[in-house]
Formats: sequence, C-alpha cells, structure tokens
Amino acid sequence: MIYLQNDSIQAHAFQTAKNDNIFCGDSFYVSVEEDYFIGVLADGLGSGELAYESSQAVVSIVKSNPEADVDTLMHYANEVLIRKRGAAVAILKVDFKKKTYEYSCVGNIRFYVYTPSGKLIYPMPVTGYLSGRPMQFRTHKYKYESNSKFLIHTDGFKNINTKAFLTSNQSIPALVARLKVLQQNSKKDDMSFIVGTFL
Repeated sequence: MIYLQNDSIQAHAFQTAKNDNIFCGDSFYVSVEEDYFIGVLADGLGSGELAYESSQAVVSIVKSNPEADVDTLMHYANEVLIRKRGAAVAILKVDFKKKTYEYSCVGNIRFYVYTPSGKLIYPMPVTGYLSGRPMQFRTHKYKYESNSKFLIHTDGFKNINTKAFLTSNQSIPALVARLKVLQQNSKKDDMSFIVGTFL
C-alpha cells in the first residue's frame, strides 16, 4: 500500500497477487512532485515471473523519465517491451499549475474520474497490449475540477458500482479501506488500483 499527498492531490495505490504468488504480474508506480503527479499501472500478460518482468520494465522506464509527457512515456514503455511477453499499460500525469491531466492506455485497464459537477469521465483505451510493435496511442487531456475523484485499475479488479463509489461522501482513506477488503477477498487474478482526488 502506497499513500501520497501534497496540496494538490491525494493518491493511494494497492495490489494483490493471484493466489498469493511470489510474483505479481501487475506493477505500479506513483510519484508526487511540486508541479505534477505521475501514476502508471502495467499488467504483464499472463501471470508469474515473466508477467512481472514485463510490468516492472514499464515501471522502470517511467521512473527514469518523469519529466516526459504521457505520449512519450507510452512510446518508451512500448520500446522497453521488445522481446518480452508484453503488457497492458496506463499512464496518468497531472499538471498542478495548469490544472490539467493527461491519460493514455493500451489494454484492459480502466480509468474513471467523477467531478463535483456530476460528470463521469471514462477515456476509452486502445485495444491490445504493448510488445514493441509499432502502435498508435490515444492520449486524452482534460482540465480538472478540484475535489474530483479518480480510480484506475487492472482487469483483476473485482467489479463495483464505480459511479456510486466515486460519488460517495466518504473520505479517500475510507474508500480505500472498503476497496482493500473487497479486492483481497478475490484473488483469482493479479490486481492493482490507484485511487485518489484532485484537491
């Protein structure tokens, strides 16, 4: 469990491995700097050590290039997966000064933002997965409203009523506690999520 917060964002990240395996095929990375937040989820194809190797390669390349924009990071992630098993990848970057966020995804990872004005934002991912082959990415850019809540999760996530969850008046730590209990009771697949709010 990872918890990060500054004056602009609050974010929690959590994962569990399929059947309590030693290697989790999902990897995540979250970082908060003065001007930006970056979060990545990578779901290596299959499970076990080879899936872990792929997802960790994605996380490592993002950690090494935090100043790059989302589209560039997706290209780097694709290149680092040449001759590896491949991975579904989602990257979120939030610019606190401009009050914008960029998001791109290839594969079966879901991202939702619910705004105080009642809008549910759900950018559609590109189908497939990253494996080094040439690919077009679809990077979405939005202005964000303060107090918007967001959720990103891999496909091992046990389905919930996302809108009801994100519109709840509960604090983010309380929502995370609920999610952890629900997800820990279902270990049929590797599972990772990042949940938070723009302050």
